[in-house]
Amino acid sequence: MIKSSNAIRVLIVDDSAFMRKVLQDILDSDPEIKVVGVAKNGIEALDIAGLVKPDVITLDVEMPEMNGLECLKRLLKQGSYAVIMVSSVTTKGAKSTIEALNIGAVDFIAKPDNIFQISGDEKRKELIQKVKVAKEAGLINLTKKADIKKKQFSGQKAPVIEKIIAIGTSTGGPRGLQRVIPFLPGDLPAAVVVVQHMPQGFTRSLASRLNDISEMTVKEAEDDELMKAGYVYIAPGDRHLLLSKRGNDIILRLDDSDPISGHRPSFDKMLFSMDKLGQNNIIGVIMTGMGTDGSKGLKGLKEKADIHIIAQDEKSCIVYGMPRAVIEMGIADQVVPLDQIPAAILDFMGVRDNGHEPIS
Repeated sequence: MIKSSNAIRVLIVDDSAFMRKVLQDILDSDPEIKVVGVAKNGIEALDIAGLVKPDVITLDVEMPEMNGLECLKRLLKQGSYAVIMVSSVTTKGAKSTIEALNIGAVDFIAKPDNIFQISGDEKRKELIQKVKVAKEAGLINLTKKADIKKKQFSGQKAPVIEKIIAIGTSTGGPRGLQRVIPFLPGDLPAAVVVVQHMPQGFTRSLASRLNDISEMTVKEAEDDELMKAGYVYIAPGDRHLLLSKRGNDIILRLDDSDPISGHRPSFDKMLFSMDKLGQNNIIGVIMTGMGTDGSKGLKGLKEKADIHIIAQDEKSCIVYGMPRAVIEMGIADQVVPLDQIPAAILDFMGVRDNGHEPIS
């Protein structure tokens, strides 16, 4: 196959010879991608990356001699690489993947339970697409770790929900959420619902990580759960999150219906359910991510209710897709950098900032 002169240069790092071969065959099947090297462990990866200068590196999370996390830290000090983690769907693998995204990985690919399914059409398309997105993704500040000191909350949760904050995000979202959720005070008279495009098995680790550094209580949403102020509910991977009314209460529902535009959970699907609540107390936040998920739902809400929409600006997005769709529709009330989203939320609610500061 004749490769484009501007083909994306990829280094594959995996301790499995089978995985290296499968990943190479998949990527080399695309004329816009060229595999320029393979490595069987982290130590070898550092040496080869220095020689072949790849644009993108696929990096296995769990490897002998030097694991993926340690290798990632060293790679990001060594050069300007866009790194995609390749992770098993295990508690340990998911936790390490969330940490890798925090350190500076652009995205990740989840290994299927049946390793032979990695070469299936769905995974093939996902891998090729994510490599192309990683090459184009803004890499500025990815190496600035999003650590935030935990500020213990010993106060009382607000008794009522005055606002519902609905956040939608995709590529770059796990890292972005760490710049938003920890800056919301524990006694905020609001509940937060989050749709992060992520496969099953990873959202629980994301919720746990955010809960460890936030005043608000962060958890995976459960079916038939009562929404309460001071809580952040993250849609579980591969399940839609819906909101419904039961008397004066708002109840969370999990739904296994078909994906919307390829997404489950879908931000649009959740927003469509919120449309039926008939409430005006909604703040919509659209953050970094590929595609247009959320634009239709936010537009529908905007047409029927007095909601406030905050969009992340282009410069601070890893992928400027989801916010751009909303901004181009002309329905965003505010367009702000990532680090200003918490202040925009609190200012609109008339609440003062809680004084958290990110650590560089």
